[in-house]
Amino acid sequence: MDFDDVVRFHGHACPGLALGYRVSQVVLREFGSPSEDEELVAVVENNSCAVDAVQVLTGCTFGKGNLIFRDYGKQVYTFIKRPSGDALRISVKWVSPEESEEEKDAWRRYSRGERSDEVLEIVHSRKARKIKAIMEAPEEELFDIRKTKMQPPPEARIYPSLRCEACGEKVMEPRARIKEGKILCIPCSELKVET
Repeated sequence: MDFDDVVRFHGHACPGLALGYRVSQVVLREFGSPSEDEELVAVVENNSCAVDAVQVLTGCTFGKGNLIFRDYGKQVYTFIKRPSGDALRISVKWVSPEESEEEKDAWRRYSRGERSDEVLEIVHSRKARKIKAIMEAPEEELFDIRKTKMQPPPEARIYPSLRCEACGEKVMEPRARIKEGKILCIPCSELKVET
């Protein structure tokens, strides 16, 4: 797959997606083909656009249970090969090109919801410049890559579903809560009971 395939999945091209694409290229070079089942595990420390590229290219997905999200807000991606425990920890160190005052102003206006032709042209041009820089940069400018060994996490399990006694929706057994003798999903268990 190439960057266009990743863009089709994600919906648009952006710098975060380009970083995820480059991260995935490193992983595939080191570990081979994409994960068909759970032989490769990705631990991602952010929920940025980059994670979509990781899913498409490496075969690590939430649905298969071999994509683990840790909400640390860090541009760090760890990949673990089963059963060996060989691992790569990839940390993004890339520094974005300096922005002009015009670009900074256009981005502020865009962030506040302005979608004038002028703002869109500047924002899209800025985005394209960053994508090009990421795609052309040598790996050593983009990432700190560390090979290591790690204990792979347990393989994904399939649990029975229980029905929440408040909302009636199904909930995975280990996520169910007992409150006042009732089996509840997490959102219902957190609701304040009116007396």
